[in-house]
Amino acid sequence: FCDDSSCADCDRLKGFAKKRVALIEGNRGIFDGMDENGTYSTAELAKLLKSPVILVLDSTKATRTLAAEVLGCQRLDADVHIEGIILNRIAGKRHEQIARSSIEGICGIPVIGAIPKLEPSMFPERHLGLITPQEYTGVNRAITYAADIIKNCIDVDKLILLASRAGQMSMKKQNVHTHKYDTLRNVNIGIIRDPAFSFYYPDNIEALMALGARIVEINALKDPSLPDIDALYIGGGFPETNARALADNKSFRISIKKAVEEGLPVYAECGGAIYMGRSLTYRGITYPMTNVLPVGFDFDRHPQGHGYTILEVKHGNPYFELSSIVHGHEFHYSRAVDVDQGKLTFIFKVQKGYGFNKTEDGICYKNLLAVYSHVHAAGTPQWAENMVRSAGAYAVRRKRYSRSEADKSRQYDCLRFGLG
Repeated sequence: FCDDSSCADCDRLKGFAKKRVALIEGNRGIFDGMDENGTYSTAELAKLLKSPVILVLDSTKATRTLAAEVLGCQRLDADVHIEGIILNRIAGKRHEQIARSSIEGICGIPVIGAIPKLEPSMFPERHLGLITPQEYTGVNRAITYAADIIKNCIDVDKLILLASRAGQMSMKKQNVHTHKYDTLRNVNIGIIRDPAFSFYYPDNIEALMALGARIVEINALKDPSLPDIDALYIGGGFPETNARALADNKSFRISIKKAVEEGLPVYAECGGAIYMGRSLTYRGITYPMTNVLPVGFDFDRHPQGHGYTILEVKHGNPYFELSSIVHGHEFHYSRAVDVDQGKLTFIFKVQKGYGFNKTEDGICYKNLLAVYSHVHAAGTPQWAENMVRSAGAYAVRRKRYSRSEADKSRQYDCLRFGLG
């Protein structure tokens, strides 16, 4: 703090000092959203959260033009409060000085940091983005490197000061109706979390836990078989780059197929859906998967589905109500090939997105749903509720509870999907 007792910034920071700062990462350009109006863009999120915005600008071979970019962002939507700038990929001190002076002089916004071009070997990428921490052996070294960059190149005190200017907002806490599940709380829901399957919204797992589920983490690459669980959730990830290890763990693949045939509720999204198929072909080599579904999967050099999805539920299933609308997103290079249409039931009609074939998504077989689209539990609360309900129904049948307990479980629709 400075020595000026009347400094407004110091007064604000003194009241802010013991609070945590939430740093929210934007996606794409600040105004880029689902449509020409910028729906669901970072700008709209900033307005919703009453959050000041720090623009990170790619400064490659540009100086004064950066000021024009900032000026355009300022004028496009005055309700978006751009409070600071971070210059990225700066070539040197002279480059930084000209860009900084141009932006601060023309736009009246402070430049709070300038990051040089980074070593690409520290953050290796492939299709879908960065190498995941589960597969990257240099993750600790990369984190230390990134932390040093921030320490040396960003005015963190200034960043905290700007964060203290965030407006007040009221939050309406979502009510989770746990009372519906009191008779069968503490069901065991397995989650495959390993280098092959690592794409999960933490909110989704927390939603299952809030409804009373116990989470059991599973490794499809190393575990010999499924543990004692009442439902299974398989997220997205990179089954293609781990295909050999997945294929080699034959006993685990067999245990998955056996459990599905016995009625285990399984929710498999994107990479998880691929694992439920007959085979996976990647770079010319075909690997056996669980063979639960009569579908083969191949990988293209270009994305097959990328963006927001809107799905209409057209057929009965354990997880989504008939005729409801489900919002999600997809990002996959894989596509379904060698599909035995006569043996499959797609439950979703695709209103927006690609899914399996531009018109359909979500293959339902017994109590398995394999779907390309990822959903978020906060936006689709029926997903978590029905996941726990399905797990409870399976537990009732498998554990052979007493008739009184079984009668109480009627709310779980045990018979509707062949669960009891």
